[in-house]
Amino acid sequence: MRVPRLVGRLVGALAGLLAMAVVLTGCGTAGGASGKPSEAPSTADRVEPLAPAPAPRLPVTVRSADGRDVTVGGADRIVPLSGSLSEIVFSLGLGDRVVARDITATFEQARRLPVVTRAHDVSAESVLSLRPTLVLAEATTGPAEAIGQIRAAGVPLVVLDPAKKLGDVGTRIDKVAAALGVPAAGAELRERAESRIEAAKQGVPHGKKPRVAFLYLRGSASVYLLGGAGSGADSLIEAAGGVDAGVDSGLKKDFTPITSEALAKAAPDVILVMSKGLDSVGGVDGLLRIPGVGQTPAGLDRRIASVDDGVLLNFGPRTDAVLKSLVEQIHKGGRNHKGGA
Repeated sequence: MRVPRLVGRLVGALAGLLAMAVVLTGCGTAGGASGKPSEAPSTADRVEPLAPAPAPRLPVTVRSADGRDVTVGGADRIVPLSGSLSEIVFSLGLGDRVVARDITATFEQARRLPVVTRAHDVSAESVLSLRPTLVLAEATTGPAEAIGQIRAAGVPLVVLDPAKKLGDVGTRIDKVAAALGVPAAGAELRERAESRIEAAKQGVPHGKKPRVAFLYLRGSASVYLLGGAGSGADSLIEAAGGVDAGVDSGLKKDFTPITSEALAKAAPDVILVMSKGLDSVGGVDGLLRIPGVGQTPAGLDRRIASVDDGVLLNFGPRTDAVLKSLVEQIHKGGRNHKGGA
């Protein structure tokens, strides 16, 4: 976990805790009578490209996040090594130049492209076989040996800093656009994304702010983590009119293993999860069997908010849709969501 998007970033943030591949996809809303989140129109289906598509003006030299100056001479064959970066390239209108994807690029336009990375497990051989003219990577992309191989082959590779808050959306768009030689299109996309985010914020209702705990779940690997300061979800929860329960309970790290004591202290009114993470523990009923979860106010009321793995922590052109979904879900009443065993 995009990891999101997770997301991509999330894998880096949890590198010391996770020795696993994180796959991001799927979408849902707050729990229904069945005890399993009902499906809403997916925010991961398509991106909205700028039109007309811009023409890159190259070469350009840009500063990579790892301190290197990288000269990009062509953008005819682009390989973004995360779903988040793919989303930006496609939204800029340059999707027809992308020749491969990370498994976390789940939106429709990218779905048929060959997969060359799986949650940041990069295959240098697969990337190079596609003869890329530009590779875009996250600071968490690895292994380092693969990145070194791509650079040693003479392929321009630009690294982007991780995005962890809403304020990073515009910055990432600008940096990708600069590397592609389309700064004007970047400014247009940035303005569109930021204005839509501001519009989404206008939908936040007044009144008491719900306490929301972000749980990162991978049941197949027995990974159960509670988000704290810097998880990325904290920025979204705050913007959606909630209080991040992990941060408010004093968690200084981005992620901490779930314990009954930590959950009791956080006392969330709503639990936020990624949809595939929820599936991995057996849905809402399985989530409530994790020690401590069922005893929280959120667990007792079955107030579960679920957002697509591929977009939740991307902080990109579709973050406004994530924010709208969160506003709707976390401010809903929870007692009408009882159900299940």
